[in-house]
Amino acid sequence: MIKIAKFGGSSVASAEQFKKVKGIVESDPDRKFVVVSASGKRFSGDNKITDLLLLVNAHITYGVDCTSLLGDIEARYQDIVDELGLKWPLAEKFEAFRKNIKKHSPEYVVSRGEWFTANLMAEYLAMPFVDAADVVVFHHDGSVDMERTAARLKDVMVRKGSFVLPGFYGATVDGQIKLFQRGGGDITGAILARCVDANLYENWTDVSGFLSADPRVVDHPRSIRRITFDEMRELSYMGASVLQEEAIFPVREVNIPIQIKNTNRPADEGTIIRENAEAGEDEHLITGIAGKKDFVSVHIKKAHMSNEVGLVRKTLAIFERYGVSVEHIPTGVDSFGVVVNHDDVRDSIYSIVSDIRKEIAPDDITMVDKLALLSVVGRNMSKRSGTSGKIFGALGEAGINIRMITQSSQEISIIMGVNNEDFDRAIKVIYDRFVRDEVIEPNEK
Repeated sequence: MIKIAKFGGSSVASAEQFKKVKGIVESDPDRKFVVVSASGKRFSGDNKITDLLLLVNAHITYGVDCTSLLGDIEARYQDIVDELGLKWPLAEKFEAFRKNIKKHSPEYVVSRGEWFTANLMAEYLAMPFVDAADVVVFHHDGSVDMERTAARLKDVMVRKGSFVLPGFYGATVDGQIKLFQRGGGDITGAILARCVDANLYENWTDVSGFLSADPRVVDHPRSIRRITFDEMRELSYMGASVLQEEAIFPVREVNIPIQIKNTNRPADEGTIIRENAEAGEDEHLITGIAGKKDFVSVHIKKAHMSNEVGLVRKTLAIFERYGVSVEHIPTGVDSFGVVVNHDDVRDSIYSIVSDIRKEIAPDDITMVDKLALLSVVGRNMSKRSGTSGKIFGALGEAGINIRMITQSSQEISIIMGVNNEDFDRAIKVIYDRFVRDEVIEPNEK
């Protein structure tokens, strides 16, 4: 069995965290391939190494001396070296980095956080170090060349048997360093899992998997032991994420499950993410509840709308013209709404409404702001009759007005719009009624 163990920034933030990683890796011989992020925050108020390197780039761009800043970064790594008794020549390597820093691209500079961390971790784990620039191949447009990457990773896998790989970056065939988006170490781990045909992709972080609701809203929400990729996507879209969203695609396409685990509490079960629920598992009605505040809904009404070809497309083209991403489009027979993030239309909403009046000529157009969206997600909701009605009834009993309702085509989520001020209370009502005291049923598949 092959397990890919990816450790996030909080898991490699200090020598003490390095020790936890070593204990986890050595506890399972299947963990032969390790991916690490750059050292993260050691405590509240601390800085992530990646953020410090971004600041270094800013100093260089504006001609500000960054000697002190680089000294702080080196000191972070020196503390790890000293406490763990490592022999890797940090001072020599960092001096070379410092001396030539203005010759390198900003992406190269930022990538050094992962590079230094992985080199130290490789020595500590007594594993070979493999530079991501040598195996993760980018096209010049920023996409990954999966064919070349797979060939290189399989080759180094055969030659070395095990290794530590820095996440977040790779390189083009001519050696130009390229970065993934922030949180890209998760993507590196997923690509590695896919390319070496892993059985499991473990993502180690500082939480014990997904929670069924935001702990800032609900006290001690239930942990989600198992979740499908579709459910995770629905919850992540609404902000309930402990995993970089793009990291699911490389492994999902080849049906490799992901397990979210807590470096600080490795005995916790965590969350398994897979394509489908396994037969025999206990099944909850609702997997999780998530949401966001501050949306705007533009509601357009026009008689015989269904007979007018292209009306919705023309409306959406107006939003596109202003560079606004559309979140949801609830529809009726002679009306439809366009829901967008308030920040995206802060400076353009009245111009958009004016253009809609001119180009669409609606009978009526209204705007609802300070709208919150909450998504109730569960693969089993469609199997149990009356679920939607019970949810709406519970909110009605609590005096919460539902401003909008839409359901995913897969019938695994119900999205409701409520007023911002009702957001927290709506989540608590649904959680208390349908999650906290729920009696789970067996999966009969």
